Amino acid sequence: MPYSDIGIDLGTASVLVYIRGRGVVLKEPSVVAFDSETNKIRAIGEDARLMLGRTPDNIVAIRPLRQGVISDYTVTEKMMKHFIEKAIGRRAFRKPRIAVCVPSGVTEVERKAVEDATYQAGAREVYIIEEPIAAAIGAGIDISRPCGNMVVDIGGGTTDIAVISLGSTVVSTSIKIAGDDFDDALVRYMRKKYNLLVGERTAEDIKIRIGSCYPRPEVEYMDVRGRNLVTGLPRTLQISTEETIEALREPCNQIVEAIHSVLERTPPELAADIADRGIVLTGGGALLHGLEELITSRTGINTVTAEDSMTAVAIGTGKYVEFISSHGFGEY
Repeated sequence: MPYSDIGIDLGTASVLVYIRGRGVVLKEPSVVAFDSETNKIRAIGEDARLMLGRTPDNIVAIRPLRQGVISDYTVTEKMMKHFIEKAIGRRAFRKPRIAVCVPSGVTEVERKAVEDATYQAGAREVYIIEEPIAAAIGAGIDISRPCGNMVVDIGGGTTDIAVISLGSTVVSTSIKIAGDDFDDALVRYMRKKYNLLVGERTAEDIKIRIGSCYPRPEVEYMDVRGRNLVTGLPRTLQISTEETIEALREPCNQIVEAIHSVLERTPPELAADIADRGIVLTGGGALLHGLEELITSRTGINTVTAEDSMTAVAIGTGKYVEFISSHGFGEY
């Protein structure tokens, strides 16, 4: 049966499905909308994301994964089943082998929850792979060689930082500061400075369109709509790139400090390799403007963003399945 090997990047913000031989076939937000009165699921993925912050009381739009781990088991299982069926079709003759990636800091219990949910969603075999390893494979790094590579995977809920050599992690850390925290920081900033309440989606728009954590050559502006907390009425404001640098300073500094702490614990030979080869950024959060420059200026090590940073983890997870298909399991 072709297409029986699947890699799933089960992210806090979005789920990506990679099918062997076809590449990334599905990328949808990990949001589920369900009716709390009937307990029936109303929408999954992009349709549900459009409902965030815009639903009547009986319909709740939730993210079943928080900070890289399952917060609502039943909903996650249904969501995975939906995405797997959407990717391979319902008429699959045999159950697929599925590799799912998890943040490097997850506990055994959290790992088991992901495994169980994947089996329940219809897997024949399940492989759990750590995010930095998947990100490194997806970014095109040959991780089987005896030299140090540093990967920083900034997702929606977690940032995973790891030094990889000979196919496994030497030093790593996982912090619960990532893309969602950039959004939260912008929401807090707008509330504190302008008494303006903005929603999750508006904050994400600001981050994508003009957000930066390092001075840009040209200042950009954007109109932001929200609710004035003093008058209770809708209000529109213009904010600049400079203000987003101020708003995002704290979460970005925490990521840089985590990179610093991993470098401090790295064996000297591998640290020398990293100084030569640089740091590779992956994940959707890595697309924040100025992050490369900020890390380079603070660590002195050249930092680059992987070509397909959004899909690197999904591609790496899928290639991991290809690897175990051809080599047998256990070498990565």
